[in-house]
Amino acid sequence: MKDLKHLYYFEKLLQDTYNDLARQAQGEGKYAIGHVCFQIPEPLLNLPGCFSVRLRAPQTGSIEMGTYYMSSTLCEACRAYLERAIEGGFNFLDCIIAPDACAQMNRCVENIEKLHTSPKENFFVTYSDVPMKSDESALRHYVKQMRIHVLEPLHEKLGIDISDAALRKAVEEQNEISALLTAIGDYRKCDNPVITGYEFAVLCLSSYCSPKHLIKEKLQETLEELKTRVPDEKNPYRIRVVMVGSEIDDPEFIKLAEECGALVVADRYCFGSLPGRQVIELNEEEDALTQICRTYIEWGKCPRFFNQEKILERREYVDMLAKEYHADGLIYEQIKFCDYWGYERAAAFHIMDEEYGWPTLSVDRPYAVRSSGQLRTRIQAFVERVELKKINANKAKQ
Repeated sequence: MKDLKHLYYFEKLLQDTYNDLARQAQGEGKYAIGHVCFQIPEPLLNLPGCFSVRLRAPQTGSIEMGTYYMSSTLCEACRAYLERAIEGGFNFLDCIIAPDACAQMNRCVENIEKLHTSPKENFFVTYSDVPMKSDESALRHYVKQMRIHVLEPLHEKLGIDISDAALRKAVEEQNEISALLTAIGDYRKCDNPVITGYEFAVLCLSSYCSPKHLIKEKLQETLEELKTRVPDEKNPYRIRVVMVGSEIDDPEFIKLAEECGALVVADRYCFGSLPGRQVIELNEEEDALTQICRTYIEWGKCPRFFNQEKILERREYVDMLAKEYHADGLIYEQIKFCDYWGYERAAAFHIMDEEYGWPTLSVDRPYAVRSSGQLRTRIQAFVERVELKKINANKAKQ
């Protein structure tokens, strides 16, 4: 297919945490709010006067200093983020908003705070206790935590407007981006899609790492471009897969899978669009904060939710996505030493195959994938296995 007009533009945004758009927004007087987890609703971090930036460590090399402070048996992403902070890569941030969701990520952020990696005199860090269940009592606690540990510090320390009207405006802005990405992502359902999983991952990831109002125009142009983009005459991919698991903040892993013949048609991983890039519906009867928090609890598919309803919901959601996006199989992935996705992946590998009937590949991977020969070999073998199963099933029908 012909290259997307703005693909290089979006790829360039991902090459540096402090990208050109973040610089532009700060030049306009906006505050940069670092965050590390889906558990802190994005609209709370994109109120008028500020913009959110998900912590990443693009082009990671050595993580020796991060390992020194955190040990070699903790999540490589957390160590890479700490390494990047020590290098000065997050010096532009005005604060980091973190949840008490993952002990390893908390340790990373605590090191960033205690080591005084930021040169900004008024830099601050906050932590919130977020729920592990999804009932009404959890919602009330969640709302209280978001008000005390997110909204009030932003108002008191940075002067951010945290009114109901400001929250609704932030939701409206996010909904515009989410609607565009949903429309773009829907093209992946086609038999011969006009957008690859890698291309979509670049666009979606950019929306987590850049001021949203500054990428809207190019996302609109990309959506229009896709309406007339002509796919390759013959689909170059051998199977279609749903990618599920822990955060993928480097689309190179998606590119690796697709180079092996597995087209990634749905992105059920942290930093993906399913869920997270759907429209947030607000009514006028209830305050915006409660509605936002309820939406994020309902959306939440993180293994941190331990109640039985959420465990079953995660499996049903992946099964639904696989059917909706016409997948042939599933790839469950996790960054090495990730506690939550470690047990989720181990269980799902058997359950999704034996109970739901989906061919499933289970991999743990380094944070920086690049050209991992082992991963490439395993994905290629999986592609061949699923392709052979499809061939045999077609023969049986004849």
